[in-house]
Amino acid sequence: MAGISLRHTATIDAESRIAPSGYRLRTSGTAYELVAADDAGLRHGHATLAQLRTQYGDAVPPLLIEDAPAIATRGVMLDVSRDRIPTMTELDRVARSFSAMKLNHLQLYTEHTFAYAGYEEVWRDASPLTPDEVRLFDDTCRGLGIELAANQNCFGHLAEWLRHDRYAPLAETHGTWDFYGVERSGPFSLCPTDPASLDLVADLLDQLMPCFGSTLVNIGCDETADVGQGRSRAAVERDGRATVYLAFVETIARLVTERGGVPMFWADVALSHPERVADIPESLIPCAWGYEADSPFEDWARLLTEFGRTPWVSPGTSAWRSFTGRTSDRRANIRSATDAAARHGARGLLMTEWGDLGHRQQWPVAMVAIAEAADAAWHGAGEGYDPRAASLHVFGDRSLRVASWLDALGDADESVRAVYGPIDEHGQPTRLKNATALFEDLHPARPRDGMPVPEPGPWTDTRDRLAALRSELPAVADPRLASELEQTLAVAEFAAHHAITKRTGGIEEAGEAKRLIDQLDAVVTGHRALWSVTSRPNRLDASVAWYERVREQLLRYRDAR
Repeated sequence: MAGISLRHTATIDAESRIAPSGYRLRTSGTAYELVAADDAGLRHGHATLAQLRTQYGDAVPPLLIEDAPAIATRGVMLDVSRDRIPTMTELDRVARSFSAMKLNHLQLYTEHTFAYAGYEEVWRDASPLTPDEVRLFDDTCRGLGIELAANQNCFGHLAEWLRHDRYAPLAETHGTWDFYGVERSGPFSLCPTDPASLDLVADLLDQLMPCFGSTLVNIGCDETADVGQGRSRAAVERDGRATVYLAFVETIARLVTERGGVPMFWADVALSHPERVADIPESLIPCAWGYEADSPFEDWARLLTEFGRTPWVSPGTSAWRSFTGRTSDRRANIRSATDAAARHGARGLLMTEWGDLGHRQQWPVAMVAIAEAADAAWHGAGEGYDPRAASLHVFGDRSLRVASWLDALGDADESVRAVYGPIDEHGQPTRLKNATALFEDLHPARPRDGMPVPEPGPWTDTRDRLAALRSELPAVADPRLASELEQTLAVAEFAAHHAITKRTGGIEEAGEAKRLIDQLDAVVTGHRALWSVTSRPNRLDASVAWYERVREQLLRYRDAR
């Protein structure tokens, strides 16, 4: 930004016809006039002015901008429970970038990574966020116009608690159970019919909620597929799964309201029982989430609003289980969510960034998606997004190429992804969901009958796309950004090389196995180096272990020859 100051006036006019959080900005030569209806509007107007000065320097042209957000709450949820927990410096950096994009809400998804007093065995090895750190970050966010809200899963996704002897008795099951068609074993959810489960939740809320200025508390409660397959089986058979689930969620919500909070929850299980939507407690904010191009946000939002529930919508970055992102799927997903939100008056949009399987995607892959969602939430639709703006204002790239390059990388394996999903009842391949083919081929999510896309042709096409992107890799001034882009491309290149080699039989050759091992070792070195810049150390080895599993397979090939 240029160094000279513009002559200006910036005022709040509550009597103006400017919408809440909106502003009117008039620029003229070296002066500007900014009027807003509230503090949020002033902040947004100054953010726009900062963007103009980034683009034009001191020569901002005469402009009249009248603007306001389509969706009142525009937020991001960052997963801090799958190994990667940002340092405080990184959290500060992220919050400032979000504020510059006019985002005003943030959640840090927690399962076992908050330093609850008396529960040290759960978080000891996780480099957890401490209460003092959360309070400090809450102050930082508030100063940036961002509401930092508590987020603690209080029902499912609690394996890191329930694997300990002290909490194991609270689990629904320690046996084998079905997770939406995939066999799993071990603990996952609290048993909803055990009163001691609520005693644990109450203590966690007592410790967590006072650390936040916001009254909003996301209690999670998603994907509780094991409920009814263990200790609550009799209750589910007698009363129905929806009844057992909703009764437990309602009680958790009451624990929040009794402590002065406003509960929200992931609404996937409730929406799978549309006949029971009317039974969702009125105090509980439902967050409808889905991460695919065909996620039915329109149906979900209409159903919830028909029963008097004002929802949030929650699309995703599509960065997890990908390395590269899934651009086409992400773009359609965001458009569907924001269109439904605008049409049905959703009170918020919460963009999710998950970290499945070691949280190995680099930050720019998530950030390019968050930028697109921020644009869509502000304007109320997914149309009109310009990646050149993200390149300049999010990545500081004056060549305006980084975001478009990342978008192209996110569809490098599109030809494989289109036919890499499970075989349907007619024996035909389907589209792969919740992962790129490059990622899924290294880390299959479920057993497969035969090898999908057995011929190397589509994979060769992916390799050629990556080679073209290698030649077009933007030269950026920021060393960290340059390293993150290089690391992202290097992982994708390794995954493509691995996929082609095992389909051509070359992986059984000791020399080719060694080349793949050397390539993977370079990937791991890059991953470790970048992790140390942004993230806390304790779970780095757990993240790298996903690469080590692949390396062990390659070593067996090499040593067998």
